[in-house]
Amino acid sequence: MSITVMPYPTTVKQDVVDNYHGTEVADPYRWLEVDTAKEVEAWVRAQNEVTFDYLHKIPFRQQLRDRYEELYNFTKLSAPRRVGKSLVYYKNDGLQNQAVIYIVDENGREEVLLDPNTYSEAGTTAISIAGISKDDKYMAFSIQEAGSDWRTFKIMDIASREMLEDELNWVKFSGAAWHKDGFFYSRYPEPEAGTELSKANSFHSVYYHRLGSDQSEDQLIYRDEQQPRMYHNTSVTEDGDYLILYKASGTDGYETWYKPLKEGIAANFLPLYQGFEQKNSVIDHRDGYFYVLTDVDAPNYRLVKVPVSNPGVDHWSEVIPESEFLLENVQTGGGRLYGQFLEKATHSIYEYDYDGQQLKQISLPGTGSVGGFGGKKEDEEFYYTYTSFIYPPTIFKYDMESGESEKYFESDLAFNPEEYEEKQVSYPSLDGTMVSMFIVHKKGLALDGQRPTYLYGYGGFNISLTPSFSASRILLLENGGVFAMPNLRGGGEYGETWHEAGMLDKKQNVFDDFIAAAEYLKKENYTSTEKLAIAGRSNGGLLVGACMTQHPEMFQVAFPGVGVLDMLRYHKFTVGWGWVPEYGSSDDAEQFAYLYKYSPLHNLQEGQSYPATMITTADHDDRVVPAHSFKFAARLQEVQAGSAPVLIRIDTDAGHGAGKPTSMILDEQADLWSFFFYHTGGVEMDNK
Repeated sequence: MSITVMPYPTTVKQDVVDNYHGTEVADPYRWLEVDTAKEVEAWVRAQNEVTFDYLHKIPFRQQLRDRYEELYNFTKLSAPRRVGKSLVYYKNDGLQNQAVIYIVDENGREEVLLDPNTYSEAGTTAISIAGISKDDKYMAFSIQEAGSDWRTFKIMDIASREMLEDELNWVKFSGAAWHKDGFFYSRYPEPEAGTELSKANSFHSVYYHRLGSDQSEDQLIYRDEQQPRMYHNTSVTEDGDYLILYKASGTDGYETWYKPLKEGIAANFLPLYQGFEQKNSVIDHRDGYFYVLTDVDAPNYRLVKVPVSNPGVDHWSEVIPESEFLLENVQTGGGRLYGQFLEKATHSIYEYDYDGQQLKQISLPGTGSVGGFGGKKEDEEFYYTYTSFIYPPTIFKYDMESGESEKYFESDLAFNPEEYEEKQVSYPSLDGTMVSMFIVHKKGLALDGQRPTYLYGYGGFNISLTPSFSASRILLLENGGVFAMPNLRGGGEYGETWHEAGMLDKKQNVFDDFIAAAEYLKKENYTSTEKLAIAGRSNGGLLVGACMTQHPEMFQVAFPGVGVLDMLRYHKFTVGWGWVPEYGSSDDAEQFAYLYKYSPLHNLQEGQSYPATMITTADHDDRVVPAHSFKFAARLQEVQAGSAPVLIRIDTDAGHGAGKPTSMILDEQADLWSFFFYHTGGVEMDNK
């Protein structure tokens, strides 16, 4: 059947023009940036009416939602962490809106510690552990409302389950680094009413909170009065001797400082490494040395031993040298080091002693992703999660003495991985650079060029895309579709060199890599233009926006999710200024030139036929503010010359993605796959 789109809401155009270094740029939808304005709220309601009218007319939407609810209804468990003689973990029994925090005693008795589902009837309150005190008596936890990045910290006495009266507000991008009878944390000043979700955040400051005191009494530990646009995060070494401070001007490099806590929390910070071009993370302190994961003279990273008394680079000694593979992380536990490597975008784990001698490689079930390796110095065992595209997340218990792993928790999801296959291929990008890509589909699938294909990417901020399981993705695979995920430049899969090849004035490489992935999938007869969708979220939303404006003829469907789509003004909202090291800024004439050249909002053309597009965002997204999506949708609806629909799906009481309740996830994914299959053809619901 053919579905007719309701008339798009009228979006008023205003005469707003900015002059960027001599270039005049119109911004007629500037008024959509004021997310709290009544006219914007009315526009959102009108757009959602059009969107949901269309989606609910798709004949198999309800079948897909029912099937996804069936698939999603399985127990989900995080890797446990030891707290005293007990274990603490997150668990969702299946369809709970939010995961519940449980504690299990040494006899295996399980008890609810915190249930966020009791905080909000709509399930929009999420709770996370921010930090547990060194003596395992107290737990600081964060409360997140409606998906916003803002957090409220509260504290529980773990043994009695009693809540302390302490409450810390306006916390953002922070954990709780415990020290003695309190903890260090980072917060912003309270914003003006009505600007909480849009105004640029300044003066990220470190405080020390003492248990039992009011937040107004918290001691200011660090604030940079000269540079208000900085991130400041802290950690305390496991032995409690040092407070580590990371100062970042954005989302790339950072300075590393340390404070000797034996001299008191008012002692001065000392520099370990200054300058914002490199990354140096303190993994541990032992016998007067910091163990530091660094990319200094090592784009694939290495672990070095740094004397606290003389931390200059000339005095560093190598523990784990740089190799051909990315040393993604190093964890400690039981007096050993665990190096987590990315080898062709899949994880390998090696165990070392503190002298850097490799003791063993940890055996994993296959080529996939792991998380959770490491523990406390006194631990003899710990728990980790392993997953791949066709291997549901499974928890293993690792015995340090024997070096053996045993299954602790296996998913009860009704899914047979034997029916599917995952592979990794390589293809040349526009400039000849070889790019790796994962492809997943049913075994024995006919590669006839007619497979509905979902091409997903990110390519930025040094973030690595590794194999992971998705119940939602089963809807694609069991209906004869193909999932493809390339490891684009700008990501972290192949080290800092790979990241730098896709940032600033080299950002076009990322788009070229994605376009080349689409060309490969067509050439190898997986799919065709009429069957191909592209998708990405956040920086990946930018990726989709750029590719669909540069090559609209190549794709049938586009899903720009919570995307950075206005590259000339992104840095003016919330924490967007922190992305300038990655993207550049329109305030700089040279950087403006390349940003303007690819900015999705500014490259939509009159009279052009664009793919069927469903833009997704949320009203409480204070990471990538919804104005990006609002303005892009308005402009795309204005210029679309073809018959393909342009929809914007705007969640209410939701944010950038974290903390979204299960009910919203089920609806959103049902809408996405319905739109996908309706425009690419081929849904086999009668077989399910």
